[in-house]
Amino acid sequence: MPEISQKIVLDGDAVSRALTRIAHEIAERDARHGPIVIVGIHRRGVPLSRRLAPQVSELVEAPVELGTIDIAFYRDDLGTRPSAPIVNSTEIDVDLTGKTVVLVDDVLFTGRTTRAAIDALFDLGRPGRVRLAVLIDRGHRELPLRPDFVGKNLPTSSDERVHVRVTELDGTDEVTLDTPDGAGA
Repeated sequence: MPEISQKIVLDGDAVSRALTRIAHEIAERDARHGPIVIVGIHRRGVPLSRRLAPQVSELVEAPVELGTIDIAFYRDDLGTRPSAPIVNSTEIDVDLTGKTVVLVDDVLFTGRTTRAAIDALFDLGRPGRVRLAVLIDRGHRELPLRPDFVGKNLPTSSDERVHVRVTELDGTDEVTLDTPDGAGA
């Protein structure tokens, strides 16, 4: 089995700065469109969204609603997975009609999680616009999707792994890139 080398791409301070920058970009771009609802995609998009919401609220000087969305039953690989999906709760306690919804996820890779989240979102209402905020965009899209707000673009090879850790779930904030030794050589 090949050895894996791990590189820290973002430390805790860099994660915080990236989220602050994303919050400013959301406020600048979407405040004029009316109410904003920030929705975290389970798992690590949820704590990230909970950090973004108060920052955006302060910047736009208006309340920002917060929600969570589970995509387990919206995945397009449900029938091919070896085990049953882990199901989390979807909690969106506000009418989405006409509002700007910012979906928040940790990593954008193929785009399939985002597609599933959009499907789940539209089962709950009809937002005026949907934006996507991600901490890491690693490329390799399989669907024609792109994020509106990005903490860091991180070009990767298909055999590399990106790990986002958040204090709320993992005890620390960091983003690491795992590369099999000899990959890309």
